[in-house]
Amino acid sequence: MASSIPAISLSVIFILCFLFPSALPSTIGVRYISELLETQDREKAPPSVQLAAARGVLRRLLPSHSSSFEFQIVSKEQCGGSSCFIIENHPSFHKRGNPEILIAGVTGVEILSGLHWYFKNWCRLHISWDKTGGAQLFSVPKAGLLPRVEESGILVQRPIPWSYYQNAVTSSYTFAWWDWKRWEKEIDWMALQGINLPLAFTGQEAIWQKVFQRFNLSQSDLDDFFGGPAFLAWSRMGNLHGWGGPLPQSWLDQQLVLQKKILTRMHELGMTPVLPAFSGNVPAALKFRYPLAKITRLGNWFTVESDARWCCTYLLDATDPLFIEIGRAFIKQQLKEYGKTSHIYNCDTFDENTPPDDDPEYISSLGTAIFRGMQSGDDNAVWLMQGWLFSYDPFWRPPQMK
Repeated sequence: MASSIPAISLSVIFILCFLFPSALPSTIGVRYISELLETQDREKAPPSVQLAAARGVLRRLLPSHSSSFEFQIVSKEQCGGSSCFIIENHPSFHKRGNPEILIAGVTGVEILSGLHWYFKNWCRLHISWDKTGGAQLFSVPKAGLLPRVEESGILVQRPIPWSYYQNAVTSSYTFAWWDWKRWEKEIDWMALQGINLPLAFTGQEAIWQKVFQRFNLSQSDLDDFFGGPAFLAWSRMGNLHGWGGPLPQSWLDQQLVLQKKILTRMHELGMTPVLPAFSGNVPAALKFRYPLAKITRLGNWFTVESDARWCCTYLLDATDPLFIEIGRAFIKQQLKEYGKTSHIYNCDTFDENTPPDDDPEYISSLGTAIFRGMQSGDDNAVWLMQGWLFSYDPFWRPPQMK
């Protein structure tokens, strides 16, 4: 029986317009994404690593049933050319203690999505966040008594390559104080829900510290730039600076260690973690270190009442040579720290901020510079942009959005 995994509907835009002239057909963009998927398939964790990671999720979720399931990695060809999971009765099941159900998938995420699908549809189990019920396991039969599926098996295809998760501000609304134990639980939940394209923003201030120090900025300069942990989302988006800070070095170091654990687990499960990229938001001190640089001060954000200690952040002009140089340095420093990338980077420009110029050519030049910064650090870079900024600010008319 074949069906499809429900798609997660979110306002996400893959920016490909800077790669190809607008006159070329959209099929070129489709081909580029297909090539990216092929690259990611070649670079994904080995099957043994993904299977071990998937089994770890099952042990943490339902240790009493860890021997009731066997997992296998299969090719896309076995799934009809796309990602899928396949659920079958285990052929060797004949007594309690042997595997009862066989779940195969293209990645660890597909396997765990299949596990959740089986639990939900055959055992009436519900898995949600803790505040909305958590993992309700009471309906699962004892090991050895799990329901059998139809003899023909079940094949569920993924209708889209990626299922996206999070908003840029979730890192402050929700994740600010999480340790590895809580992150591990969330990544388990993501995999069970079939999510394979999560934002991975933790620890980026430690990366920025190393990058900006190469541009002659001091720690004091950065203390004025970084917000406190609960306000980092708005500091990163250029809404405010310094609010709730400064960040101690111990916190910066700890967050970088945590990010490496997060990325390792996401890669082990076959996910595509999305790293941040440079939007043009810079510390105020950069204009003094580089007096010839084209740097514009933005307007006041909603809540800091024009107080110069926190408001009115600085934007490096897209035409300034420093823009692509900093963008490249940020991507390369992440590659150096993390050892690999999934080639998809998030950069949301002017979230809850209005650009200093509404000339479409200016907006286009900024977008071009942002992407060139990514691409100069990673030849296979793709820009992922959330579209929510277009929905609330009347500044964004069709010419500016385009």
